[in-house]
Amino acid sequence: MQLFLMRHGEAGFDAPSDRERKLTETGRIHSGYMANWLTKSVSQLDLVIVSPYLRAQQTWQEVSRYLPEPRKLVVLDDVTPSGDPKRAVDVVLAYAEQFKADNVLVIAHMPILGFMVSELVAGIEPPLFATSAVAQIDKHMHQSSFVAMTAAHQVMAAR
Repeated sequence: MQLFLMRHGEAGFDAPSDRERKLTETGRIHSGYMANWLTKSVSQLDLVIVSPYLRAQQTWQEVSRYLPEPRKLVVLDDVTPSGDPKRAVDVVLAYAEQFKADNVLVIAHMPILGFMVSELVAGIEPPLFATSAVAQIDKHMHQSSFVAMTAAHQVMAAR
């Protein structure tokens, strides 16, 4: 299974709560760049899991413009910023197994994404995710390997 862990795009701070923060224009643009990059790595997503927070939902709206509709879309409270990373990984993998997903995209937040990488890949320190960045993990049976971390500025520089 190819697991793509994506941090939401850049968000503003002018909101009544953290949950309601909206993407900035830069956040939308960078999410689009990353979606375009994703299309070069995967032609179809079997499962997409998105945090219920507004900025993650808006990131998915941008990304979904570039990819075919996934077989299954799940909004999951377990991938919010203060979620438990072990539980988040367990739930994501359970959904992936249930839907026989080969390509999975999770759109969430820091710090949980960094800790999820550490839960999935033995011996790796939690990486920092720039906004809109995607970490790719190759998971087969009980073994996982960290493939790469790609950020919007890298994709834009390669154009």
